[in-house]
Amino acid sequence: MLLEIDVEKRLGNFVCRIDCRLEAHSCGVFGPSGSGKTTLMNLLAGLMQPDRGRISLDGEALFDRQKGINVAPEKRRIGVVFQHAYLFEHLSVRNNLLYGLKRTPRELRTIDPEHLYGTLDLEHLLDRRVTRLSGGERQRVALGRAMLASPRLILLDEPLTGLDRALKFRIIPHLRTVFSEFSIPYLFISHSHQEMRLMTENVLIIERGSVERLSSSEELARSSIFSADRGYANFLELADRHDCGNLLTYRWGKNRLTGVKNTNAPEYATFSLNARDIVLFKRHPEASSARNILEATVRATQRTEWLVRVEMDCCGSTLIAEIVPQSMEELGIRAGAKIVAVFKASALHRLT
Repeated sequence: MLLEIDVEKRLGNFVCRIDCRLEAHSCGVFGPSGSGKTTLMNLLAGLMQPDRGRISLDGEALFDRQKGINVAPEKRRIGVVFQHAYLFEHLSVRNNLLYGLKRTPRELRTIDPEHLYGTLDLEHLLDRRVTRLSGGERQRVALGRAMLASPRLILLDEPLTGLDRALKFRIIPHLRTVFSEFSIPYLFISHSHQEMRLMTENVLIIERGSVERLSSSEELARSSIFSADRGYANFLELADRHDCGNLLTYRWGKNRLTGVKNTNAPEYATFSLNARDIVLFKRHPEASSARNILEATVRATQRTEWLVRVEMDCCGSTLIAEIVPQSMEELGIRAGAKIVAVFKASALHRLT
């Protein structure tokens, strides 16, 4: 995907000026409420017309004020998934899904409906009325409807906002799988660091209607580390599950980690580990109730008056802990120092 944007739109006292070039399969659009994220989405989808400028997708002009080009929304082949699913309540799940497909010329159809139903786990819902769906099911139907129109780009406008934590993390694997499998580019719009890190590696950061910078989602999360009340969350991709009675072990790079056993534990999953749940030692503790004890080398430290972020290398995998400055001084923590990172099995929380 090559998306080139240079537009301006005034809405009362608010002016949205976006000038950027995005060349990636996926990208996040991040910013606080009122920063211009939804305005940008409406401009791209053709739901709102810029006052000036140009928008092009893969070299084709969708809007060009100077040349008098303004491609109609239905001809841009840009799908939109809103925060609220906006399904047709008088239709079944199947007919909602097929709505976009039926309006797409046969030569442009690239996705097999039956394949998509299976990927989104919707096969058992096809004959159900949408009024009988849960919030997560409605969002999956909305995504499927957008994808069956075979768009060149999908815009997801805070699609997980309003869903509870457990439901949100049940939907994210479906989103990641479907975009990976069907190779449709997307922009994921959100104000959540966590959602950004799980959904995309690149982030366009918008402040007060303008592009502040293009960043990685990890850099974005780390830059706000000291302002987060609950601390930085390490996201660990764990694989090769092994049952150990009341516990489970997973492979994390060259390490083996232990977590609490839960129902329907998958073979592969993303886990969260809060940086403040990690205890650091100078040497291997003689005895500990914690199940995870990792030897590490300090890569770098970042300090404020009340907190120190310690970035560690654990046999090639990165782990971040947050400790108080006094602990840093007492343990002699500095770049290159050898330390031991310890955390409980219960500190690992499965996300996906």
